[in-house]
Amino acid sequence: MSPKPLRLGVNVDHVATVRNARGGPRPDPVRAALLAIEAGADGITAHLREDRRHITDADMARLKAAISKPLNFEMAATDQMLDVALATAPHAVCLVPEKRTERTTEGGLDVVGGHDYFIPFVDELSRAGVRVSLFIEPSLEAIDAAVSIKAPVVELHTGAWCHAVEVGDHDRAEREFARVVEAAAYGAERGLEIHAGHGLDYDTARRVSALPQIVELNIGHFLIGEAIFVGLEEAISRMRRAMEEGRAQAP
Repeated sequence: MSPKPLRLGVNVDHVATVRNARGGPRPDPVRAALLAIEAGADGITAHLREDRRHITDADMARLKAAISKPLNFEMAATDQMLDVALATAPHAVCLVPEKRTERTTEGGLDVVGGHDYFIPFVDELSRAGVRVSLFIEPSLEAIDAAVSIKAPVVELHTGAWCHAVEVGDHDRAEREFARVVEAAAYGAERGLEIHAGHGLDYDTARRVSALPQIVELNIGHFLIGEAIFVGLEEAISRMRRAMEEGRAQAP
């Protein structure tokens, strides 16, 4: 049986980071989202942080109105973010951990320790017709907790694996990738839709794309960085090719 089609979600947060560094309207994350879709993105991801350091409430509203593909609204599990998400009515919400001092998301949600806390967020968003994903560590315990919380989707945090690859720690990289492999298989067996993201580049995206249980990758920082040198459309086209090459190796 052939693996399911593999989707690419492009995160436009860091287009807004560059804009906010100078002030003013440019570069516009909505324009980046439209270019990404033209280049082959299957959806757009944006993280509305509590401190609004990059994406703003207005950006979320404009993205929802402007794009023709699904909008994935990344957010912390807070009452304020829940209100914004319900008002925006995106296709999907991905609940992520958030610390005010972090440069980027540092790990997965503690869905084991915070199990009961997350249940009402997933329930209310689901009742509003929003598909909910939990950004989790690639562990069997986290998978079990996500199933119990009744989230239909999990996004496996690939950051530890990608960092080990970047610094050349081969042994650690293989251990971390094995965790991703095991979690993807186990999650799919338990009926979850499996996504993956964080730190992926062409090479790591190619490798993780070979896992047949994974149906979506969400990639942002690398693509925006590559766009400085080759343009956003070319960076996304190259990413799609890498994903297709990887998918062709799926069992």
